[in-house]
Amino acid sequence: MDTLVQLKPPSQPRPPWLRIRLRTPERFHEVRRLVTTQRLHTVCEEARCPNIYECWGEHGTATFMILGDVCTRRCGFCAVTSGKPAPGVDDDEPRRVAEAVQVMGLRHAVITSVDRDDLEDGGAEHFAHVIRAVRDRNPATAVEVLTPDFRGAGAALDVVLAARPEVFSHNMETVPRLYREARPGSEFTRSLALLAGAARRRDRGGYAGRVKTGLMLGLGETDGEIRSTLARVRDAGVEILTLGQYLQPTREHLAVERWVHPDEFAALRSFALDLGFAHCEAGPLVRSSYHAHEHVGTPAASA
Repeated sequence: MDTLVQLKPPSQPRPPWLRIRLRTPERFHEVRRLVTTQRLHTVCEEARCPNIYECWGEHGTATFMILGDVCTRRCGFCAVTSGKPAPGVDDDEPRRVAEAVQVMGLRHAVITSVDRDDLEDGGAEHFAHVIRAVRDRNPATAVEVLTPDFRGAGAALDVVLAARPEVFSHNMETVPRLYREARPGSEFTRSLALLAGAARRRDRGGYAGRVKTGLMLGLGETDGEIRSTLARVRDAGVEILTLGQYLQPTREHLAVERWVHPDEFAALRSFALDLGFAHCEAGPLVRSSYHAHEHVGTPAASA
């Protein structure tokens, strides 16, 4: 099946470049069956990622979302359900994720989560268990984690990095001015400090992986704010960057203030590389894990 899909929020006219081909070959259905059988959550489905057809159908990849499917925060841009999660964690989840990675034959596994502010460590220990389970069962697979900020919990970052993911990622999401509206419960400085902490450990030899972040554009930020934020992120030691277009999931979420033209994404990519980022994925449909397998071999950089 090959159908042209137009991606647009309800209140905005759609630009011609925001189009994808909906491809649902057998591999797409195989991934869906596996996710269902293993009782797993994926950010591909929960966050309504526009690249699900490419990733599932063409590459057989998925971004696993651990720690349940209910988030303790209510970000204005996110389609994941907000509320009170079931208490505790699913102790069998690391095994199921590791088995899914094996069945899919992944060379690069991306693991993210909802925010779990109800847990003392924000879920850091569970992240570590999942990383180790995936690696034990799939020793040749690179592991990338996209974590919450753990509310600045003291040892959380060390717990995750001790499990040795090849890529540690935490998304800044937007510019400082828009945090209160877009990310209530989060703080720009706290997120930046988490990334800086990972970069310091890398530079001191305590962590051998890469440090990564991502922003979405189109929420009302200015070009100057974007460039200033990228400079601050680079100064913090981040080496891999993703930039994509915000797409409004429902009418209840923040509206798209503007469509960012592909030429602007190209200019921002050049700007990021000039700042010293080792790798930058930038484009309307780029998401955090888009082409993530290409980032592992990127040489580490120091701020």
